[in-house]
Amino acid sequence: MTRRKNDTVPKSTAPAPAAEVGDAGKLGKALLVEQVTEATGLTRQQSDAAVSAALQVIVDALSSGKTVGLPGLGTLSVKTTAERQGVRPGTSERITIPAGRKVAFKVASTLKASL
Repeated sequence: MTRRKNDTVPKSTAPAPAAEVGDAGKLGKALLVEQVTEATGLTRQQSDAAVSAALQVIVDALSSGKTVGLPGLGTLSVKTTAERQGVRPGTSERITIPAGRKVAFKVASTLKASL
Protein backbone atom coordinates (compact mmCIF):
# COMPACT_ATOMS: atom_id res chain seq x y z
CA MET A 1 0.00 0.00 0.00
CA THR A 2 1.36 3.40 -0.94
CA ARG A 3 0.50 6.55 0.90
CA ARG A 4 -0.51 9.75 -0.75
CA LYS A 5 0.24 13.22 0.55
CA ASN A 6 -3.28 13.74 1.94
CA ASP A 7 -3.68 10.30 3.53
CA THR A 8 -3.96 10.38 7.30
CA VAL A 9 -2.20 7.90 9.50
CA PRO A 10 -4.64 6.18 11.86
CA LYS A 11 -3.88 6.97 15.49
CA SER A 12 -3.87 4.31 18.13
CA THR A 13 -6.95 4.31 20.32
CA ALA A 14 -5.09 2.78 23.27
CA PRO A 15 -4.38 5.28 26.04
CA ALA A 16 -0.80 6.27 26.60
CA PRO A 17 0.80 4.69 29.66
CA ALA A 18 0.66 6.90 32.75
CA ALA A 19 3.97 8.58 33.33
CA GLU A 20 5.41 8.00 36.77
CA VAL A 21 7.07 10.79 38.65
CA GLY A 22 10.74 10.68 37.70
CA ASP A 23 10.13 9.02 34.34
CA ALA A 24 11.45 12.18 32.70
CA GLY A 25 15.00 11.17 33.62
CA LYS A 26 15.46 13.52 36.56
CA LEU A 27 15.43 12.66 40.23
CA GLY A 28 14.39 15.87 41.95
CA LYS A 29 14.40 16.61 45.66
CA ALA A 30 10.72 15.70 46.15
CA LEU A 31 11.20 12.26 44.60
CA LEU A 32 14.44 11.79 46.53
CA VAL A 33 12.63 12.59 49.79
CA GLU A 34 9.88 10.14 48.86
CA GLN A 35 12.37 7.36 48.18
CA VAL A 36 14.27 8.05 51.43
CA THR A 37 10.93 7.86 53.26
CA GLU A 38 10.18 4.45 51.73
CA ALA A 39 13.71 3.10 52.28
CA THR A 40 14.12 4.21 55.90
CA GLY A 41 10.64 4.17 57.38
CA LEU A 42 11.05 7.79 58.51
CA THR A 43 8.17 10.18 58.15
CA ARG A 44 8.07 12.41 55.09
CA GLN A 45 8.90 15.44 57.25
CA GLN A 46 11.89 13.68 58.83
CA SER A 47 13.13 12.52 55.42
CA ASP A 48 12.79 16.05 54.02
CA ALA A 49 14.79 17.43 56.95
CA ALA A 50 17.48 14.75 56.52
CA VAL A 51 17.84 15.29 52.76
CA SER A 52 17.89 19.09 53.18
CA ALA A 53 20.52 18.85 55.92
CA ALA A 54 22.71 16.54 53.84
CA LEU A 55 22.51 18.83 50.81
CA GLN A 56 23.31 21.88 52.94
CA VAL A 57 26.36 20.16 54.46
CA ILE A 58 27.61 19.34 50.94
CA VAL A 59 27.05 22.92 49.72
CA ASP A 60 28.80 24.36 52.80
CA ALA A 61 31.79 22.05 52.38
CA LEU A 62 32.15 22.95 48.68
CA SER A 63 31.78 26.67 49.46
CA SER A 64 34.70 26.43 51.87
CA GLY A 65 36.83 24.66 49.24
CA LYS A 66 36.63 21.13 50.68
CA THR A 67 36.27 17.95 48.65
CA VAL A 68 33.16 15.83 49.25
CA GLY A 69 33.41 12.08 48.74
CA LEU A 70 30.16 10.18 48.26
CA PRO A 71 30.92 6.44 48.41
CA GLY A 72 29.54 4.55 45.45
CA LEU A 73 28.67 7.81 43.66
CA GLY A 74 31.80 9.90 43.22
CA THR A 75 33.73 12.91 44.45
CA LEU A 76 32.76 16.58 44.26
CA SER A 77 35.60 19.07 44.36
CA VAL A 78 36.24 22.75 43.74
CA LYS A 79 38.62 23.62 40.89
CA THR A 80 40.03 27.03 40.10
CA THR A 81 39.85 28.29 36.54
CA ALA A 82 42.45 30.56 34.99
CA GLU A 83 41.70 33.88 33.34
CA ARG A 84 41.25 33.33 29.62
CA GLN A 85 40.27 35.05 26.39
CA GLY A 86 36.87 34.47 24.85
CA VAL A 87 34.64 35.80 22.09
CA ARG A 88 31.28 37.47 22.77
CA PRO A 89 28.62 35.69 20.70
CA GLY A 90 26.93 37.83 18.08
CA THR A 91 29.50 40.65 18.03
CA SER A 92 32.72 38.60 17.78
CA GLU A 93 34.26 41.02 20.29
CA ARG A 94 37.27 39.63 22.18
CA ILE A 95 36.66 39.58 25.93
CA THR A 96 38.61 38.49 28.99
CA ILE A 97 36.87 35.87 31.10
CA PRO A 98 38.01 36.32 34.71
CA ALA A 99 39.51 33.55 36.83
CA GLY A 100 37.00 31.76 39.01
CA ARG A 101 36.01 28.54 40.70
CA LYS A 102 33.84 25.68 39.53
CA VAL A 103 32.54 22.42 40.93
CA ALA A 104 33.97 19.28 39.36
CA PHE A 105 32.59 15.75 39.72
CA LYS A 106 34.55 12.54 39.31
CA VAL A 107 32.41 9.41 39.03
CA ALA A 108 33.27 6.49 41.32
CA SER A 109 34.74 3.51 39.50
CA THR A 110 32.07 1.21 40.93
CA LEU A 111 29.28 3.39 39.52
CA LYS A 112 31.07 3.76 36.19
CA ALA A 113 31.39 0.00 35.92
CA SER A 114 27.71 -0.56 36.67
CA LEU A 115 26.46 1.86 33.99
